[in-house]
Amino acid sequence: MRPGAFLIEFDTLAEVMSASAGLTADPVAGIEEFVPGARTLLVRHDAQITNRNEIVEQVLARSADTDLGQAGEIVEIPVVYDGEDLTDVAQILGCDVDEVIRRHTETIFSVAFTGFAPGFAYLSGGTTNLHVPRRSSPRTIVPEGAVGLAGEFTGVYPKASPGGWQLIGRTDLAMFDINREPAALLRPGLRVRFRAVQSFETLRENTAVSAVRKADAACSIEVISAPLPVLAQDLGRPGLSQHGISLSGAADSASYLSANRIVGNARSAVALEIPPAPFTFRVNGKIVAAVTGAAESIAVLDSDGARTSLKSWTALALDDGDVVTIEAPSAGVRSYLAVRGGFDFTLVLGSASADTLAQLGPEPVKAGDLVPLNPTKTRLAVQPTAEPAFAMPRAGDTVALDVYLGPRHDWFTQDAVGQFLSQEWVVGQQSNRVGMRLTGDALERLVQGELPSEATLAGAIQVPANGQPVLFLKDHPVTGGYPVIATLRAEQLGLASQIPAGARIRFNAIGSTNMNGRT
Repeated sequence: MRPGAFLIEFDTLAEVMSASAGLTADPVAGIEEFVPGARTLLVRHDAQITNRNEIVEQVLARSADTDLGQAGEIVEIPVVYDGEDLTDVAQILGCDVDEVIRRHTETIFSVAFTGFAPGFAYLSGGTTNLHVPRRSSPRTIVPEGAVGLAGEFTGVYPKASPGGWQLIGRTDLAMFDINREPAALLRPGLRVRFRAVQSFETLRENTAVSAVRKADAACSIEVISAPLPVLAQDLGRPGLSQHGISLSGAADSASYLSANRIVGNARSAVALEIPPAPFTFRVNGKIVAAVTGAAESIAVLDSDGARTSLKSWTALALDDGDVVTIEAPSAGVRSYLAVRGGFDFTLVLGSASADTLAQLGPEPVKAGDLVPLNPTKTRLAVQPTAEPAFAMPRAGDTVALDVYLGPRHDWFTQDAVGQFLSQEWVVGQQSNRVGMRLTGDALERLVQGELPSEATLAGAIQVPANGQPVLFLKDHPVTGGYPVIATLRAEQLGLASQIPAGARIRFNAIGSTNMNGRT
């Protein structure tokens, strides 16, 4: 795990819950963020001004002094037990399907901690016999409301997302609703009972959290063509990992920040993150814009029918009626469009970033959308040009990325760790803002058991049971249950986000971790 973050390991889940409750009631100076897991507590801190050992001592003291108190109220969740893994779960447990359902519905679960995604609660059933391993390879999509088992926990997926839990059923209750107070249905301290039903009486509407505005604006862009999802992005939502909400924000933050500097915006002004497909829009009003990231070619058709070719990474003066096409790049993946004043989107939890895993923030912009600009209030000077922080990688290239080994590299054989560092991993087609699936010779585990769920960072490289790594990006799950063999150097997250499918990655170890108080 990279500098500024470490795991504190505990013997029991109860100790982790006590430490989390103690830190909530009495924060430790210097801790920027903490995220509980099943047996660990992730601590993020400023390594330049805080001492890790002193932080550990204070956290352990709060764990010892905290009384979790009486059990909270019971939340009842109706479930249709028709999950696609239900039969497999019964075979693993050595019983029939009816017995699995009986055990699940007769258990009173406690909300131990939250993580993975907003509204995802890890439910502990005490000594109940429902322990099953995760799937050897996570599904790319688990449906919203799916009820699953993994290790000692039960959970309900709040939104459609990747996941490796064994699915036994589904519910129609909303686990997380930004328009509800509190937004999360399940929170630490509550208890949960599942009730078997044959069907649901009514279908719950699935409403968008925040849509693109359609109202007229003095200055705006009108989207003509967007074949792939174009997302609003800013600096993200810091400090919410404990609630299952990752930082998110621009995948290539260096390119995003450069775009805002070029047009004279504040660092946090909202820009558009554009995938590798042509994006065409019409300008309403006169604007100053910049296009950075992977984009190379920008075509402009003015109101008189004249065509002009413009450059990326420089300030662009666009007139009313101009039709602009940001062409698909030949290298890299993501481009950024910034305008002076920033785009005007509704903030969700303090940010306009579209988090694709948590499904927070504005919907992708699409053809016909009118995206307004904020009135220009900035007094910052326009920076005429900027230079990319790195050369954009192409399919077929081999990109070297620096990693810190750990925190769970000891779960793999020494040969597997060497193999992880020596071979070139191919970036698969199933890669997005959540993570990149890598393929190569499978990594052999030394420890064959289940890893209790614990927090992860952007840049963490998880290895499921199939031995094929997944490199987490900005919209990563806050917690996970597969061992993390290494964590990317933070400064290279932007480069990683620009590596296209078909390229190769070679990892270079620049540090390692120990097992006690991991860094």
